[in-house]
Amino acid sequence: MFTGIIEELGTIKSINKGNETIVLTISAQKVLGDVQLGDSIAVNGVCLTVTSFTSHQFTVDVMPETFRSSTLKLLNNRSTVNLERAMAAGGRFGGHFVSGHVDGTGVIVEKRPERNAIYYVISLQKHIMPYFMLKGSVSIDGTSLTVFDVTKDTITVSLIPHTADHTVLGKKGPGDRVNIECDMLAKYVYRMLSPEKEDNKPKSKMSLDFLQEHGF
Repeated sequence: MFTGIIEELGTIKSINKGNETIVLTISAQKVLGDVQLGDSIAVNGVCLTVTSFTSHQFTVDVMPETFRSSTLKLLNNRSTVNLERAMAAGGRFGGHFVSGHVDGTGVIVEKRPERNAIYYVISLQKHIMPYFMLKGSVSIDGTSLTVFDVTKDTITVSLIPHTADHTVLGKKGPGDRVNIECDMLAKYVYRMLSPEKEDNKPKSKMSLDFLQEHGF
C-alpha cells in the first residue's frame, strides 16, 4: 500500500526486455535507506518487488500483465521514474490509498499554466471513466492528485510547482502516456452498485437509496 507522495526520482540504469517481461535496474538513494529483499517499491505508480539491491541501485521484475497494462514498457535507459516505498504503519498519510495496481493508461492532451499551477487534461480509456468525480482522487504515475474536471473521456488535474519539480509528470507534455490508478473506494462502490451479470449470482442489496438511508 502506498500514499501517492513521491519520495524521489530514480533513473533507469539498465533495462532487459523479453517477451512481455522486463527486468529493470534503477538507481536511487532515499528508497534504499532501509530496503530488504522482497520489499515493495512503486515505480511510476506500479507496485514492484525488489529482487536484488546495492547501496545505490535495485532490480525489479515486470510480469506480462504489468507489461501490458502500464507504461513501463515505454521506458528506456536513463528514463526518470517516480519512486515510493510502501507506506509505514506509523507514518503520516499525506495522499490517498494507492495500491500500486494500475487500472489503465492515459494520454496528456493539454498542459497549461494557471497562475502558480500547471493544469493537465488527460484522455482516459473508456472502461475507467466511471470511477472519476469532481474533487475525487487519482494516482497518475504514482502521484496522488485531485480531479478538478471530468468529461466523458478526460479528467483535469493540477500540479503545484513542488510537485512539477519533483515528479516525472512535471516533465511530461501533450502526447505523453501516463499510468492511471483510480480511487480504490470508488472502484469498490461502483462494483457493489453494478448489477450482477451472472444469472446464478444473487443481486447486491446495495443501492444509492440504501447508502443515503444509512448516512452515506
